[in-house]
Amino acid sequence: MHALDVLNDHITHCRRCPRLVAHREHVARTKRRQYRDWTYWGRPVPGFGDRQAALLVVGLAPAAHGGNRTGRVFTGDRSGDWLYAALHRYGFANQARSENREDGLALKGCYIAAAVRCAPPGNKPTPAEFDACREYLLGELRLLKKVRVVIALGKIAFDQYLKACRILGHPRPSPAPRFHHAAVARLSWGVTLLSSYHPSQQNTFTGKLTPAMFRHVFKLARSIVDRV
Repeated sequence: MHALDVLNDHITHCRRCPRLVAHREHVARTKRRQYRDWTYWGRPVPGFGDRQAALLVVGLAPAAHGGNRTGRVFTGDRSGDWLYAALHRYGFANQARSENREDGLALKGCYIAAAVRCAPPGNKPTPAEFDACREYLLGELRLLKKVRVVIALGKIAFDQYLKACRILGHPRPSPAPRFHHAAVARLSWGVTLLSSYHPSQQNTFTGKLTPAMFRHVFKLARSIVDRV
């Protein structure tokens, strides 16, 4: 079994955070009306994608009725609609839609991870929950040896990625990278960090993040990957 498969199996059986366990399982039992016929995943959601990925996308956490329902990161919610459409447009996915784990979606040169693997109440993990879950992102960073570009979806994912890199022993960048949409930070260990507003409904419905703005970040990623 590949080391990433072992890690992902470990993730799906994690019960470290009582608050998150209670929430994800409550959501899976009560469901949302439109998904009442679904059998919810209701467990931690592992990473997903190509083991030889040059691009790593880091999000915050699974959505209660998205990844927590389908069992695949960014699958079955509107944020995922934006993400997979952009990945498909720039050649990182074989299709632009992601509805369930059996829909045939495959990523090409891309892997998707999250800072926290359980759907949190109010979409707000606690500092202790970030700490408890960090070993999974650390494991992915150790195993995904070909990553050259990281897209952080939102400032929290941006900060959590950089914190994980410090734990892995990478030098603190100077000047420190600052989060803003489409920011580019070339890190000394050979990775380019791109920042994007998260494609949450809060951002997309208000126009803070437009399709063109979001696509621009993935176009940048494609151009960098193709140069290295």
